[in-house]
Amino acid sequence: MNIKDLPLSERPRERLIALGPTALTEAELLAILIGSGNAGETAVQLCQRLLADCGGSLKRVGQLSLSDITQSYKGLGPAKAVAIMAAVELGRRRMMESAAEKQTIATTADVYDIMLPRMADLQHEEVYALYLRTDHSLIGQPHLVSRGAIDSAVCDVRMVLREALMRQATALILCHNHPSGNTRPSTADDRLTDRLRRAAEVMDIRLLDHVIIADGATYSYSEMGKL
Repeated sequence: MNIKDLPLSERPRERLIALGPTALTEAELLAILIGSGNAGETAVQLCQRLLADCGGSLKRVGQLSLSDITQSYKGLGPAKAVAIMAAVELGRRRMMESAAEKQTIATTADVYDIMLPRMADLQHEEVYALYLRTDHSLIGQPHLVSRGAIDSAVCDVRMVLREALMRQATALILCHNHPSGNTRPSTADDRLTDRLRRAAEVMDIRLLDHVIIADGATYSYSEMGKL
């Protein structure tokens, strides 16, 4: 079944032209990308089912792999699956552009805004360092220190501080994600924070914070009085 089989008033493309993109549902926007459905479903119905299987969450759609989509949904072959994945990635990169405009870090919320686009859909831990000038303005882009497994990531303190010296930073913030959604720091997190703080002090660099990020939540060592 093709979108062209629908009445004009129900066709997503025509509705977008007439009413603007905000008037369309998520399923209708996805339907525009894939163009057609399968023998039993229109493109809109197929995308409604895809979204329903993901609990209505575009975030969960973005976490699907190519094989997840093509093997589970008749009518969504590689070309259509790639179009969906590309659209999700463009949305993520748009968020990163917006976050990059915030160059001065004053609060944990600022760290969250900058880092969430990079960490929102990750199924593994990643550790980043944010390097700052004296006025707490960000020097360059956040630096990926390490990429790990679902519940751990190794962080080399020497590499963090080497990059800080290269960027002539006077302060830094460490940040990593917990894919589990639980922001409570582990014993390993505590040990890493203490090691980095003490090593940074030797080089006259301040560790301002270590922020743990999960979807919609943060844990700040600074705010908890642990730095």
